[in-house]
Amino acid sequence: MDDLETEFRPPEEFGQDDSSDSNSTKETAKSKLRLVEPIFKETPRETGFHKSTRICLQRIREAMLHHRWQEAAEYMSSYPQVLEDTTGGTSQHLTEVIWRMGTEILHHHPNSKMDDYNNIYERMKHSGVKHYLMISLEHSFHLLVNGQIEDAKRQLSIAESWRYGKQSAGQSQRIKLLQAYRSLLDYVIWCDKKFTHCSSDDPDAGDNQEMHSYFRQSAVNLKEILKNPGIWDPFILSYTDMLEFYEDHEEALKVLNDYAYDNTFPPNPNAHVYLYQYLKRHDAPERKLIKVLKILHALVPSHELMLEYCSLLLQSEKEGDIQKALGVTLDMLDYACWKSNLDAWNCLKTIIHKLKLQYKWRRLEDIVSEKMAARKDWWPALHFTSFHASKDSEENPELMEVKASLTTVLCPGQVLNYTAGKTISGEWT
Repeated sequence: MDDLETEFRPPEEFGQDDSSDSNSTKETAKSKLRLVEPIFKETPRETGFHKSTRICLQRIREAMLHHRWQEAAEYMSSYPQVLEDTTGGTSQHLTEVIWRMGTEILHHHPNSKMDDYNNIYERMKHSGVKHYLMISLEHSFHLLVNGQIEDAKRQLSIAESWRYGKQSAGQSQRIKLLQAYRSLLDYVIWCDKKFTHCSSDDPDAGDNQEMHSYFRQSAVNLKEILKNPGIWDPFILSYTDMLEFYEDHEEALKVLNDYAYDNTFPPNPNAHVYLYQYLKRHDAPERKLIKVLKILHALVPSHELMLEYCSLLLQSEKEGDIQKALGVTLDMLDYACWKSNLDAWNCLKTIIHKLKLQYKWRRLEDIVSEKMAARKDWWPALHFTSFHASKDSEENPELMEVKASLTTVLCPGQVLNYTAGKTISGEWT
């Protein structure tokens, strides 16, 4: 493998061409390319130490590229010596390089042990203060996926109390993130305690008190982190799960409403999904469920909950809700993920039938025509070709029958190649 300097060299340096057009192209490319600085490049005054570490890095990268993890590990055991060099002024960057490459090698090495991970994480934490907090967070993640929850929490607690110099805004944000993840681990422990408590025929009062203690520790920081605009899905779910267990429904609903409707937060379809699921679990009125799903429809028209939205609209007593259901179902079927879904097409058939009962045929035609106006040029190609007919008749004859029955009302006056074994489109006339 070429060294790093060659890898990051601008394309124009790889060949020579004397033509003016070529030179012009090279100048344009040179002006537009934003080159990455080499990690460790050869210089006219390169010392033997610098040359050795540069070649070592090259060998590590080549071994990793070809998945020779044992060879990469052997070279990696020597490369951290580069941190002892005080002349380069890039120790922070090199710390991150060693951290990233070292953990990647350990992830793939067949004989790696937990002690190996702990050693590299601890060494990297104290080799560069800039990355201390994020390395601590990654360390805790690795402990967590290996089932060492208490150790993972201890790592985060140590990192929370770590300070270096004047606390910057970025450092403050990272500490908040650490606190949030530590609270998430408290929630995980709380879940274990809850399972034990609920499974026991004779729950111990001390266990219940301990479980509540973990709830309080977790809730404080989770509530605090949710004051910062962002996407906090796992933290929201954890916090509301605990609140729901202790039947603090007012607070849980407030948290979910704030997460969904606070304009300082980025648009997040999941926020509306969580609110809807909570309301549904607690038998909220249909109008509240419809309100939540209406916003979700605006964000993600193809969401799987749109079938439930249509069902609620069809149960509504409002006159215009059936027409809304028609629009929602057509929006779903605009997406390829729904095109072969029998439930979606049956829903559309039910809506058309209800509209036919509610209005005269001419009015029904006008309503459907209005909804299909922007679709008439491309819907036949999406749903009603001879290919679709052949595929549906073979894989799902019931789907073909439903779709064929809707062709006349959806695409009146159009010649379609989608035909079923028997024509039932006349049932709408």
